[in-house]
Amino acid sequence: MPSAVSTQIQLVSRPQGWPTHEDFRTVQVTYGDLAPGEVRVENAFVSVDPYMRGRMNDARSYVAPYALGETMEGGAVGRVVASASDDVPVGSVVVHQLGWRDIAQADASAFRVVPDLPGVPLSLRLHILGMTGLTAYVGLTRIAEMKEGDTVFISGAAGAVGTAAGQIARLLGAKRVIGSAGSPEKVALLTEKYGYDAAVDYKVAPIRQQLADVAPEGIDVYFDNVGGDHLEAALDAFNDGGRAALCGAIATYNADGPVPGPDNLSNLVTRGLRLEGFTVGKHLSAAPEFQERMGGWLAEGRIAYDETIVDGIDHAVDAFLDMMRGANTGKMLVRI
Repeated sequence: MPSAVSTQIQLVSRPQGWPTHEDFRTVQVTYGDLAPGEVRVENAFVSVDPYMRGRMNDARSYVAPYALGETMEGGAVGRVVASASDDVPVGSVVVHQLGWRDIAQADASAFRVVPDLPGVPLSLRLHILGMTGLTAYVGLTRIAEMKEGDTVFISGAAGAVGTAAGQIARLLGAKRVIGSAGSPEKVALLTEKYGYDAAVDYKVAPIRQQLADVAPEGIDVYFDNVGGDHLEAALDAFNDGGRAALCGAIATYNADGPVPGPDNLSNLVTRGLRLEGFTVGKHLSAAPEFQERMGGWLAEGRIAYDETIVDGIDHAVDAFLDMMRGANTGKMLVRI
């Protein structure tokens, strides 16, 4: 079996504040013959995600930091082009976490075979049909315990998780779905394409006041992708018994010093609120239920999605930095 040369992106220094291109390097790795049980995969798409910024720090988190000098891990989808495993034959579509590389070679256990659905782009396995969609579903159903008739506020609503969460909330019977985004174009997209009842541009005026204006009767559920001033706004707007699913805090990821906490945490006590952080990896038992429901909604034409695609593994860092600055609408992907 011929060797293969894989282009890979590695982390070489821990960013201070905003990451730069100098924190990464591009390397060529040569794979030899397959060992028994190994497979070789040509990636079609590689994911870049906000959580990756946290893993670049040498700090305690829910998963180990990225090792310096090693290839960036993360979601990818591709096809098997060579196999020494009966369980993962050539031609299979697989998803994996081997990350920022155009070709992956490893033991078959590192790859998960998924159905190749006619007419469904492979890229959807990395967002609306994958961990992104599952994250939105888990946050709403298992963490915030959303009920029919709830008013739901979602921050970072034009991103991959936000666009999924808004639609899922609507399909689960929310009374109103409200979102925040960072441009007039994204705000229009939320109401015109994704079914949000109201959306605000957080760059125009303080989100605290804008949320009060568009949710005069308060909110019951908050899905937090942003943290910071958005969390403060939600704490002000909560009705008694409100619940928050804390998924991310992108507003603080690149801070180079201490970040002040909300000034209205006492509302947790006076209004009987519940704030719960979560990571989707601890709720994978929800995946079969999610796949069944999301697959049905997608087949019925009830799910919309957007992708922002950057071509070439050599541009993975560009895609990541653009995503961190909010340049994406929907899921940010690198197409190989």
